Amino acid sequence: MDAVERIAKVRHVREDGLAGALPGADVLFVYDFWSEALAGAWPAEGGPSWVHIASAGVDRLLFPALVESDTIVTNSRGIFDEPIAEYVLGLVLCFAKDLHTTLRLQAEGTWRHRETERLAGARALVVGTGPIGRAIGRKLAAAGLRVTGIGRTARTGDPDLGEVLPDGRLREALAEADYVVLAAPLTDRTRGMVDAAALAAMRPTARLVNVGRGPLVVEDDLVEALRAGTIAGAALDVFVDEPLPAPSPLWELPNVIVSPHMAGDVAGWREELVRLFAGNLGRRVRGEPLLNIVDKRLGYVRS
Repeated sequence: MDAVERIAKVRHVREDGLAGALPGADVLFVYDFWSEALAGAWPAEGGPSWVHIASAGVDRLLFPALVESDTIVTNSRGIFDEPIAEYVLGLVLCFAKDLHTTLRLQAEGTWRHRETERLAGARALVVGTGPIGRAIGRKLAAAGLRVTGIGRTARTGDPDLGEVLPDGRLREALAEADYVVLAAPLTDRTRGMVDAAALAAMRPTARLVNVGRGPLVVEDDLVEALRAGTIAGAALDVFVDEPLPAPSPLWELPNVIVSPHMAGDVAGWREELVRLFAGNLGRRVRGEPLLNIVDKRLGYVRS
């Protein structure tokens, strides 16, 4: 934070000190993007004119008082795109080559020959057309998959996602996909979008990969679908409750890969987050437009 402290008076607070610090603050940097304390600490009148969060998702910030205020919200868009895309490619390769089973059998000392699947020519549906979804589309296409996107606006000839279908055609698109990758922001429109009906629309050989937000998926419906063989597997990096509770059946299902919300966290990511905020603060001091301004009504940065 040295670069920030050279141009601003910085006060570091934890959740219990937030309410006392906000009334005199011009800018709030929410470094702990897990925290839900801001809604309860937000001043009845006033508050910082700019709030920045150290994550791509802003769902924890969009409580009514902040949405209705004149406060500008920015996010850390751009930091996690390529790391998450690499992670998704790794998960897709893992499923196609059955690497998770190989590791399990190795741990058991079991020699079991199997055949695996080709990746080239498989169909991938990327739900979410922001920078992360676009990076995922590029990586999967480079590996030979045929990529389609789902977004708010339909278009053809997209350079990263090929054909982009409107979200109203999600069920239709699910029926054609071998891999369904969720990279959409969490909004009222996307919450619970993968429910029992959506899972029933998928192929029994299809896999679901969620690197967006846990509540995009109705977890009880997913567990039932995995147990019943409605879909072949799931790789989940995000969950409704994090850490994933010990009693969750997702820990034990053999066709599930669980990871602890780490898809975008590569070496140096913390420094990149602070550099992004410091650069944006410099823009503010110089009177230049801020980067990554979130449309608070939509819940994401407009392209």
